[in-house]
Amino acid sequence: MLESLSSKVHEEERQGEAYAPATVDGRSFRKKFYIESYGCQMNFSDSEIVASILNDNGFGATGNYAEADLVLLNTCSIREKAEQTVRNRLQLFRQVKKTKPGMLIGVLGCMAERLKSKFLEEEKLIDMVVGPDAYRTLPQLIDEAEGGQKAVNVLLSRDETYADIAPVRLDSNGVSAFVSIMRGCNNMCAFCVVPFTRGRERSRDAASIVRECAGLFEQGFREVTLLGQNVDSYYWFDEASDKPVTFAQLLEQVALIDPLLRVRFSTSHPKDITDEVLYTMAKYENICKYIHLPVQSGSTRILQLMNRTYTREWYMAKVDRILEILPDCGLSSDVIAGFCTETEEDHQDTLRVMAHARYDMSYMFFYSERPGTLAARRYADDVPEAVKKRRLDEIVKLQNRLSLEKNREDVGKTYTVLIEGDSRKSSADWRGRNSQNKVVVFPKAGSYQKGDYVRVSIEDCTGATLIGRIVEPKMPLGKK
Repeated sequence: MLESLSSKVHEEERQGEAYAPATVDGRSFRKKFYIESYGCQMNFSDSEIVASILNDNGFGATGNYAEADLVLLNTCSIREKAEQTVRNRLQLFRQVKKTKPGMLIGVLGCMAERLKSKFLEEEKLIDMVVGPDAYRTLPQLIDEAEGGQKAVNVLLSRDETYADIAPVRLDSNGVSAFVSIMRGCNNMCAFCVVPFTRGRERSRDAASIVRECAGLFEQGFREVTLLGQNVDSYYWFDEASDKPVTFAQLLEQVALIDPLLRVRFSTSHPKDITDEVLYTMAKYENICKYIHLPVQSGSTRILQLMNRTYTREWYMAKVDRILEILPDCGLSSDVIAGFCTETEEDHQDTLRVMAHARYDMSYMFFYSERPGTLAARRYADDVPEAVKKRRLDEIVKLQNRLSLEKNREDVGKTYTVLIEGDSRKSSADWRGRNSQNKVVVFPKAGSYQKGDYVRVSIEDCTGATLIGRIVEPKMPLGKK
């Protein structure tokens, strides 16, 4: 779908991250598995479900693929670059397998579902192909593969949510965790493969979500991010109370677990986020004041081709409403340059919407056609690549300017920051985030630890980071 020239690295779109070894409840494991995840936060969350299933079937995690009995790639079909990266990694694992004949190699996730036939025909050393709704069948598929068969299950489900599986928190900082609240997507955006690779929307039992979040808090985690392709369309009918649970009500239930548990969510579709959600965010200090609100394009004509179901004017009014109810809310977006038939005026409309919203940051890409999407079937990919790249460069430059401007406005302010760990540049500094999802770096002082809340005065900034110092400890968060 998209190709990026952005200078920013999106935390939700990491690539090639290998998980470190895990010990679970003191158990020893007869075999080892190694897993790499690509793409969105949902894929990383899915990998934790896979790890739980494998642990229950005698496999322990390793961070060294050369010693693994089972190597898995949890894949993404959103961008061509991600697919090529996966193919390159498979080439490497093939070489290892030649020296370790008993090793099994499997491809999981969206790319597995979309390219199942090609994987079986072209990737001769792949033993397993498993779609995102088929992880429960992994033990049987492993048995089939060990018996010399090609093991495949890419069937999509109308009800699978993995609600009863406790994810194994792999590669965790011990402070923040992802919690999946729904799967699939009903929004048929023309550029997107997700409805075809993850199926239709289905929401998870609200009580199981609250239990998982409460359990994480008891384990010492201090932040949860509620995940879904479109969290605002979450809907669960609670038979016990004979009432539905909306996303706003779910947010409140999680926030009430404890005022020291921060709550985030991703991602929102502009058409579905409601005033009820915004007022709930305003009511609870521990619900973070940050919304990822993808615009994709600022042109009404292009938005219609994309099947986004809103106009540029409607979107800008939604931004205004968010900031009316939550004046200190951080905003981020996804922006696509060079979608089919995009003109220079369409592109200028996108720049104008960005300037109106004044995003704190954005994830910016130029369009590349993904097979199987509505756009691939309906429209010609007719914007020259050089034009796409030039427009993307202008979008990136505008966003970099906006990010720096917004961060400079924070200099002199004091924020509550949750310490996530050492700064990436120096172990003498802490790194954390404020409610608006901005990274804050500050010198270590006092006896603070990961997972503590501190008050940090912002003294300087870059376009991506706030720089400050601790001025006082923060009393426990609570209801306003």
